Amino acid sequence: MSDPNLPAKTEFLLYQSEDGRVRLEVRLQDETIWLTQQMMVELFQSSKQNISHHIKSVFEEGELSPKATVKKYLTVRQEGNREVRRELEYYNLDMIISVGYRVKSRIATRFRIWATQRLKEYIVKGFVIDDERLKNPPVAGSGVPDYFDEMLERIRDIRASERRMYLRVKEIFAMAADYEPSWPETTRFFSIIQNKLHYAATGMTAAELIRSRADHSLPHMGLTSWKGDDIRKTDVTTAKNEL
Repeated sequence: MSDPNLPAKTEFLLYQSEDGRVRLEVRLQDETIWLTQQMMVELFQSSKQNISHHIKSVFEEGELSPKATVKKYLTVRQEGNREVRRELEYYNLDMIISVGYRVKSRIATRFRIWATQRLKEYIVKGFVIDDERLKNPPVAGSGVPDYFDEMLERIRDIRASERRMYLRVKEIFAMAADYEPSWPETTRFFSIIQNKLHYAATGMTAAELIRSRADHSLPHMGLTSWKGDDIRKTDVTTAKNEL
């Protein structure tokens, strides 16, 4: 249940109730929504004692298991002038809805609809954008973080990725009247383009890049990126992994 490190793929969404009285920064991770007990207190306008009681009942009745619904994350909070790091327990959407129906089913239903819509968008599209939050940045000096610049930087990084670049080249090449993906000429063309891109970035061809940078004495053979957890032979002989 414990996972103290904040993964890179964690996203945060802003949830606001219809009357505007409740505003929560909701964690989106592992294709589900996560809230702390205190956040559930605010969401369902209840007490911590009441929420804790219902969570305990859900576990005792066997409706849900702690292993599947609870995770611990290291959270940074501002307490006065101090920045405090604490490990807090987060509960997933299954637990949030289960508790919600026991406390206030109307609010739980609205939250479930909101969460399901965002999860569907994330699973299908691979991203979720909180439009209203980005259109209305926090007031300067309020201490509320603004992630707009970070979002732009991530979009730039995705657009500049090698796979995206080759996709654009392929789309242009596919417009040719004699384009045929299975032809050897097509394979040679993309190989030449790849070499030219590597040379433009490093002054070396793909083969020269691998020869100069692959080093068994360095951590990870000197690679800067690779797929999966373990490095394989194909990773070492892929030039882009040396960049």
